[in-house]
Amino acid sequence: MSNLGASLQESFSTMVTGVSSYLPHLVAALAILILGWLLALVISKLVRAGLRRTTLDNKIAGWVRAEGEEVPDVEAPISRVVFWLVMVFVLMAFFSALKLTVVTGPLNSFLDEIFQYAPRILSAGLLLLVAWVVATGIRWLVRTALDAAKLDERVGDGLKKEEEGDKADSVSLTKMLADTAYWLVFLLFLPAVLDALALDGLLGPVRTMVGKVLAFLPNLFAAVIIFLLGWFVARIVQRIVANLLAAIGLDRLAERVGLERVLGQQSLSKLVGLVVYTLILIPVLISALSALQLEAITAPASAMLEQILAALPALFGATLVLIVAYVVGRVAAGLVSNLLEAFGFDRMLQRIGLARSSESSETTPSAIVGHLVVVVVMLFATIEALGLLGFTQLAGLVSSFTVFLGNVILGLAIFGLGLYLANVAATTIQAGASRQAGALGWRSSCWRVPWRCGR
Repeated sequence: MSNLGASLQESFSTMVTGVSSYLPHLVAALAILILGWLLALVISKLVRAGLRRTTLDNKIAGWVRAEGEEVPDVEAPISRVVFWLVMVFVLMAFFSALKLTVVTGPLNSFLDEIFQYAPRILSAGLLLLVAWVVATGIRWLVRTALDAAKLDERVGDGLKKEEEGDKADSVSLTKMLADTAYWLVFLLFLPAVLDALALDGLLGPVRTMVGKVLAFLPNLFAAVIIFLLGWFVARIVQRIVANLLAAIGLDRLAERVGLERVLGQQSLSKLVGLVVYTLILIPVLISALSALQLEAITAPASAMLEQILAALPALFGATLVLIVAYVVGRVAAGLVSNLLEAFGFDRMLQRIGLARSSESSETTPSAIVGHLVVVVVMLFATIEALGLLGFTQLAGLVSSFTVFLGNVILGLAIFGLGLYLANVAATTIQAGASRQAGALGWRSSCWRVPWRCGR
């Protein structure tokens, strides 16, 4: 029993000795943790206050944000990163003071990896800084050059982007091209940044992508140059043609023949200029698409444009046929209307009861016949135009409709002639009947009063 008590007393004294010997380490560790936490908190607050006093955070955010977008608040995230970075070292000192090698070992390895990787991060950061400087300079050069060339004014004062409830904002083409050049510089620096970070898993695909982009850039540049030059030439030719036709009096001629009813607010000279612009721009688009050398995309588009270009002569011929037919129809309609009015066609229809008096009617029968002449001429022109375009079935349908319309007009003419003859016969019969009734009345009066008849 005495031996058990001695053993317990010895164990207790050993425990007290161990705790008393470890207590200074525990107090020191707690002091390190508390002081370190306070130090990390103070440093993070100082960093946050310093960022607020300067515009460094806004500049950092502006590197990855397009102009005009809202700049995010980066002060809080940066201060938190600084806080936990200091706390990592505080925890290392805390566990070292506690002699916890099981915990300090992995933490030491982790910090060793961080310090070994820090030069890579620093070099990547320097590369990003250089990329930002170069990209900013190139964006400024592109914007200055395009502003000097007044690209937005030449293209049309920018593209329009509509937002609900707000006025349309102008999206500048110059700004779009400058931002594209800005981000292209970052794309070119991306393989070097990944190489500095030793991210081989991402480096291979990114290098392949950048290589393809760089190989495609000359084709894209050539396509853009071809399109811009072709568009510029097409615009100049369009204005020259439109102004020349307006100067020689094409618009006045269109007003005389009545084409303004068909064209509306668009003048004939501007319409011809637009056609010339389209004729020039279609081959330009084909050449620009061919310069891209993207067969999967450009081949169908080029084939479609070539078909449109091949159909343009037939389309132009069909349009010319319709325009000439309309002019001829208008002239013929005027002649027919005047001849019928001179022959008394309107009065003849009034006599048989098929038309109202010309004073109360806005459209005379002769004018209606003139409109029918225009319709018939346009139907024949439509048949010919559809034949030029190769629409044989549709031309057959219009031809059948024209024959049917001719039969209807012939039937109406026969019906009108029948009404006219019936009206003449009725008038003759009524006149004869009234004369016969007068003779019979005279004779009956002679029988009743003989002295009236000289008897």
